[in-house]
Amino acid sequence: MKQNISLEDALEVVLGKALALESSQETPLVSALGRTLGADLTAKVNHPDADDTSLDGYACLEADAHSAAVGNPVRLKVIGTSPAGNPFKGTLQHGEAVQVFTGTPVPKGADAVIRVEDTLREDEYVWLMRPASSADIRRKGDDLQQGSIYLHKGDLLTPGRIGLAAAMGYPSIPTVLRPKVGIISTGDEVVEPGEPLPYGGVYNSNSYSIAGLVLEAGGEPVMLGKVSDNIDGLRGQLLRAGKLDLLLTSGGVSMGEHDIVRQMLEREGQIHFWKVRVQPGGPFLFADWEGMTLMGLPGNPVSAMVIFLLFGRPFLFKLLSRTDPPFTVIKAVTDTPFSSNPTKQVYRRAVLGWKEGRYHVSSTGNQSSGVLRSMAVGNALVVLAAGKSVGAGDVVEVIPLS
Repeated sequence: MKQNISLEDALEVVLGKALALESSQETPLVSALGRTLGADLTAKVNHPDADDTSLDGYACLEADAHSAAVGNPVRLKVIGTSPAGNPFKGTLQHGEAVQVFTGTPVPKGADAVIRVEDTLREDEYVWLMRPASSADIRRKGDDLQQGSIYLHKGDLLTPGRIGLAAAMGYPSIPTVLRPKVGIISTGDEVVEPGEPLPYGGVYNSNSYSIAGLVLEAGGEPVMLGKVSDNIDGLRGQLLRAGKLDLLLTSGGVSMGEHDIVRQMLEREGQIHFWKVRVQPGGPFLFADWEGMTLMGLPGNPVSAMVIFLLFGRPFLFKLLSRTDPPFTVIKAVTDTPFSSNPTKQVYRRAVLGWKEGRYHVSSTGNQSSGVLRSMAVGNALVVLAAGKSVGAGDVVEVIPLS
């Protein structure tokens, strides 16, 4: 069992255990937001399906209108109108124009469009006050070409991508099945929210904050409740959970005699590593047990969330074959000091904002791993290398949390 390893080495081990899920399901577009695309999609149609106009105005021949100016207007005869859904079916000749509206096909024979603001209508004629232009014609297939791939397996389905799938002709699309992620909290002191809180007790916040992070990462949380500090009870609860793609425990992974997760895995599982040189979250444990991949998250609320962000989120992204990174890193100017740890890479909770043309970050205050409120107030993590504290005005790496 590896112990006290670097974040980079730990992440390599974690991702080595994440095998991409192959199962997918057909999902209606209206239900696809936030899901992961399960296959490449090719356009079923061209878009636009014909040369069309990008503005309201008149279609004509460019040669007829090249000399038009305010002091020298050109008069053309209007031979028809081309509204949306009922395009003009005739062929335009020299000296003629057809009234067109944004998105309607350009009539046969026309090769230019002039916007309505640069014209003056007079009965069946229109006066052009400037030259018509071919630049305002959107060519067939300019946006989408039939048979070309525009969405790829692993793409996160955003509103824009769902709209694109609809424009490509799909009423439903294949999406990767959400990974099932079991979540269980351990500890005699843990009580479910809503129950009376005994002396020395603590409400089970970890299960719900981690469930939110699982949903945000594209997984399906399976709530397994909490178990007391009893190995037999833990084992039974986990065995009843059924097939899972990932199992998350919180608490029970440190050095104490009541740290039952670590004890059970030492006896019955395969521990790949225990302890990572990061703060918060150092006691993180990664193992296999009964054919399941298990992440033993620390019991402190902030530690559990940060470790999931650093390891659980990348694990789920790889299961889903996501094409986007699990998180991004940006540069920001510090408005407050941030202290480091002499031997560990540190993630400090911070408030990220934009001012004076740059990102700025300030501390949320108390950085104890038990202060869950800092993860509600904060919207970013400041990344500090071991032994590298920073003062106000320094530039640091930051991971936005939203």
